[in-house]
Amino acid sequence: MSERNTVQRQVILDELRSVDTHPSVDELYAEVHKKHPSISKATVYRNVRQLAEKGIILQIAIANDVARYDGCTDFHHHFICNHCGKVFDVYMDCANDYEKLSTGIQGKYGYIVDRCMISFIGTCLECIKTV
Repeated sequence: MSERNTVQRQVILDELRSVDTHPSVDELYAEVHKKHPSISKATVYRNVRQLAEKGIILQIAIANDVARYDGCTDFHHHFICNHCGKVFDVYMDCANDYEKLSTGIQGKYGYIVDRCMISFIGTCLECIKTV
């Protein structure tokens, strides 16, 4: 990453790490722009892309929706509500299971697994109350 946007990049990263809502780039831009009106949408898009490429943030791909971003890169998974679209962090202690999966994938297909990202899809607690 170039050093010319270090301050802007840090502002974007700080905002993303301060929320657990897994915002889209547009949502992230709206929040950053409130605090730093001089920042452009193009700057936010470029920096988010670069931060995701470097593994500094996570990109969460959701079928039929825009990508969402996570400032927490600790090992965790996501639960995606198929009613409201919210994304929640899910922490599970299953290290042995992931090792078995990775070894199985390598044995069967020859792929080398660097990391595992699992998304659970269903209905969140808030939506269960209203469904």
